Amino acid sequence: MENLEYKTQSIWEKSNEKSEKTMKDFAKKYVKFISQCKTERECVDYALQRLEAAHFSENWKSNTVVNTLHGKALFAVRKGKRPLHEGFHLISAHTDSPRLDFKQNPLLETVGIGQAKTHYYGGIRKYQWLARPLALHGVAIKQNGEKVNICIGENASDPVFTITDLLPHLAQDQANQTISKAFEAEKLNIILGHSPLILKKEKDTKNKSKSDELKNPIKSNILKILNSKYGIKEEDLLSAEIQAVPAGDARFVGLDEALIGAYGQDDRICVYTALEAFLEVKEPEFTTCIIFWDKEEIGSEGSTGASSRFFEYCMQDMINAWEKETSFGKVMLAGRAISADVHAAIDPDWQDLHEKLNSSIIGHGPTLCKFTGSRGKYGANDAHPEYVAWLRNIFAEKEIPWQMASLGKVDHGGGGTVALFLAVYGMHVIDMGPSLLGMHSPFEIASVADLFYSKEAYRTFFEAKQH
Repeated sequence: MENLEYKTQSIWEKSNEKSEKTMKDFAKKYVKFISQCKTERECVDYALQRLEAAHFSENWKSNTVVNTLHGKALFAVRKGKRPLHEGFHLISAHTDSPRLDFKQNPLLETVGIGQAKTHYYGGIRKYQWLARPLALHGVAIKQNGEKVNICIGENASDPVFTITDLLPHLAQDQANQTISKAFEAEKLNIILGHSPLILKKEKDTKNKSKSDELKNPIKSNILKILNSKYGIKEEDLLSAEIQAVPAGDARFVGLDEALIGAYGQDDRICVYTALEAFLEVKEPEFTTCIIFWDKEEIGSEGSTGASSRFFEYCMQDMINAWEKETSFGKVMLAGRAISADVHAAIDPDWQDLHEKLNSSIIGHGPTLCKFTGSRGKYGANDAHPEYVAWLRNIFAEKEIPWQMASLGKVDHGGGGTVALFLAVYGMHVIDMGPSLLGMHSPFEIASVADLFYSKEAYRTFFEAKQH
């Protein structure tokens, strides 16, 4: 008799020595990527290099095209065997992650310490960023337009940076405050230096040394070091984007090395798996596309976010080049998309915050999320059941493990993705990606098994021969 009940299963329970080796080998490559790509610019640069090596270019006369926008967003497409008006398959992901951004006037000096003022980006828990090694990544654009790439704190020989935490001996009042009041955003100041700049002591007519003329000798020394290393001055910080991120490489977690701990897995794990799947499917039935957006963590606004027209412009260029006689609307309505974004796995220590029947379990495969939003599904794309059934079918044919979940209990959870920005064109779209523990923390946890089968699920989506 057919089993009428539905239950997911751990991938590890069905794996063998060969499949585990395949998953671990893929994970090792991913660990290198996630260790190196800690900003949206670094992600886009990496993807562009991979695509150019695979002979993608900006030439629309070819069948493999890639376009970037401001170094933070990327669109790539491979022409399929079928005409555009029969449809295309698109996977989107976002390149940005929560972090601390330098303010435009960041440098200050007080009580023997030189610091940088920051403004947090995205949804962080502020206390998680205290008393830990940080690295600086970013760019400074000089007045003449020259771009200077900055990366300090990743090599073993580099210094790192940090934000001090209050010692427990003085924290009695803080302990009685709410988290939002106990950890103030304006106190997320990063230590940059401690030693003052000492000028050569040449006595002037007033019998004072030139070092006495420096109002902020520690800040001056920081500027001297930055100028020596990067050729920039304080004014160049006005046209800079410098991010403080956790220092150090991603690591395997646990005695069995079945988990991966890293910063920025939301959502760069989906960038990596979508890119790998896209590159693997070289002769798709339908045209395949990837788009990597910026600014998702702050509402997808801005010229490189999903609410911009970048995707629309790329699609218009594609239609004009490959199928000019077909209307933009007809092509878009025939599209099928996956919003590749991570999901929250049930935390073993916080199980009561999840509704277990409709929550994801780490290691049980990539998670489909039919709707996001919050409360009464506000701000959600709610995928159509016909599309869910189609995905079930193609995954079943390839024996891809997957699960379905929503984020937290009703009225106690929720979140948004870029899915609704694709849904406005009338195409089918659903959220899908691996589940994480500790999402938005400086050290998020993913399963090696979920990583690999997210890539396999995306590849199956790109390979689909029926629409």
